[in-house]
Amino acid sequence: MTEPHSPTAAEFWEARYRDGGRLWSGRPNSLLVREAGHLAPGRALDLGCGEGADAVWLASRGWRVTGVDISHTALERAALHAAEAGVRDRTAWERHVLGETFPEGPFDLVNAQFLQSPVELDQQRILRQAADAVAAGGTLLLVMHAGWPSWQTEPPFEAEFPTLRGVLDELALPEADWTVETLETVRSVHVSPEGVEGFREDNVWRVRRGEA
Repeated sequence: MTEPHSPTAAEFWEARYRDGGRLWSGRPNSLLVREAGHLAPGRALDLGCGEGADAVWLASRGWRVTGVDISHTALERAALHAAEAGVRDRTAWERHVLGETFPEGPFDLVNAQFLQSPVELDQQRILRQAADAVAAGGTLLLVMHAGWPSWQTEPPFEAEFPTLRGVLDELALPEADWTVETLETVRSVHVSPEGVEGFREDNVWRVRRGEA
């Protein structure tokens, strides 16, 4: 009997975007707004950009943004969003299978919001490459789910959620070269598809590379 085919990350995410309508709200992630709203614009990299909401928000604030995703469909939607928002000239879109290829830096801000996947993803390698891509004086901003929503009594798949200290240890950033500016678990209201109100916790890391 033939074993069932397990989709690659590229197949999984392309199917998720292609086989349905818009997945996300089109609004920037609130923790990006909170953590990056005060930063002076420069060159930004948005990893796992999806349909482009975060990249478009950054571009609207004067950043020149490279948005990266594994899905062709997601990138097409992101480019359309940028055009509709009037920031097409400040955005560029690149398809990468992160962990295998990575955009050329350096960048003044590297943003990765919820770079988590139910299919194989070399998260540790990607986050180290993200840190390596930060320019002198630049910022690395990571936001990841710390666990399932409170109402999720039967998780749909097994998952290991990153801890605040665990990610810092994996990054192994030299203390002489980096300053940790935010290291926090944030709880927010999270409503289930059936309307059950609960909460979800997300971990936030904002670290700044020292000046050259």
